[in-house]
Amino acid sequence: MTQGPLTTEAGAPVADNQNSETAGVGGPVLLQDQLLLEKLAHFNRERIPERVVHARGAGAYGTFTVTADVTPYTRAAFLSAVGKETEVFLRFSTVAGNLGAADAVRDPRGFALKFYTEEGNYDLVGNNTPVFFIRDAIKFPDFIHTQKRDPYTGSTEPDNVWDFWSLSPESTHQVTWLFGDRGIPASYRHMDGFGSHTYQWNNADGEVFWVKYHFKTDQGIKNLTAEEADVLAGKDPDSHQRDLREAIERGEFPSWTVGVQIMPAADAATYRFNPFDLTKVWPHADYPVVEIGRLELNRNPRNVFAEVEQSIFSPAHFVPGIGPSPDKMLQGRLFAYGDAHRYRVGINADHLPVNRPQATEARTHSRDGLLYDGRHGGEKNYEPNSFGGPYQTGRALWQPFDAVAGGTGTHPTPRHAEDDDFVQAGNLYRLMREDEKERLVANLSGALADVSRDDIVERAVENFRRADDDFGKRLEAAVQALRG
Repeated sequence: MTQGPLTTEAGAPVADNQNSETAGVGGPVLLQDQLLLEKLAHFNRERIPERVVHARGAGAYGTFTVTADVTPYTRAAFLSAVGKETEVFLRFSTVAGNLGAADAVRDPRGFALKFYTEEGNYDLVGNNTPVFFIRDAIKFPDFIHTQKRDPYTGSTEPDNVWDFWSLSPESTHQVTWLFGDRGIPASYRHMDGFGSHTYQWNNADGEVFWVKYHFKTDQGIKNLTAEEADVLAGKDPDSHQRDLREAIERGEFPSWTVGVQIMPAADAATYRFNPFDLTKVWPHADYPVVEIGRLELNRNPRNVFAEVEQSIFSPAHFVPGIGPSPDKMLQGRLFAYGDAHRYRVGINADHLPVNRPQATEARTHSRDGLLYDGRHGGEKNYEPNSFGGPYQTGRALWQPFDAVAGGTGTHPTPRHAEDDDFVQAGNLYRLMREDEKERLVANLSGALADVSRDDIVERAVENFRRADDDFGKRLEAAVQALRG
């Protein structure tokens, strides 16, 4: 491909490939951003039939039980009373690997949870990390391309991975997390989960709160060293899937204590970090994690293909009392996940047993298409109608965002008082014990040593130096020792 301006699929030059278009600075993403939609839609269709990301997965059914009164913050029915139980399905996954890849690898883990509530299914699609590599969905296809096989070599290429990360300094926090001890969990049971994004809760009076979800494993954190993972991945590629299934078969039901951080809506504008930036956490000293429930997995799927591979999750599946935030990564995922499943599984994927509501009935005017089961019979397929069909409620699931202002455009994510791309990565490094720091530097230097170009290595090391000077000096020395 010749050098020149980046273009759309139709050949039009691209002015900004870093920032999606929003309604004012910090506002929601606009549907008119056709570059964003083109990139996400094309990305979702690049593989068939397995998932483009999170292809390698395992799942189980269980229950979520409310343990604290959260009605002052949300009107969601499944959270309405202490002791209330809701059936759930949880799919764990690696992110970058193909369907046949090994489980014991250095990679984030997906933590996708479907609540079968009486108001419809609520999907909370997170990871085992509280942050992510990028903050804008327009960069997601590019990021994943670096993690997947190179179109020329057919292999994953360290040059691609580190070229992107070094040119995207916002990834420094997540990369520090990934190459630390928690980068390779010992099993799905022995890791935490996070909603990662910021979400809206709204109560019966219409008050708005921003929340982050935390799932603390009751089994305790257990991780693998790089050396242990290399051996396990070779001996038992299915290690994580096997561990989960066999634990449930033995009656050792894994569980997680569920908590949330709660931020009053009025705090968001002046909080020291942008609360909608997926590369940042909310320090617990500012907003403590409040326990709200317990999650237990107690039943295995009977057919992995039908229930794990064909399960679908979408961050756009909300219920009354819960909604999105202006997080630009989340806004992109609201479109991308549903679009991926409509392509991969089919337009009627929601009709499959694992995906359909269990505690209520789906009532829509959608008809026909692949796998349609004729469930509607001769009912009318439009609204409004005078034949007794489903009707609108007139009450939105979530409260509208505060008035947005400013011109439309490809605005970068707003920066708050203490925002930069390195401060929280440095904070994470300084929290580590000395032995943890040594393993982190060893893991990073081992990966960087495989990069062919010195300039990529230098850019990467500089990002970690900007996070913490000691971090950068140690990493530079370790890489030099390995590269000679």
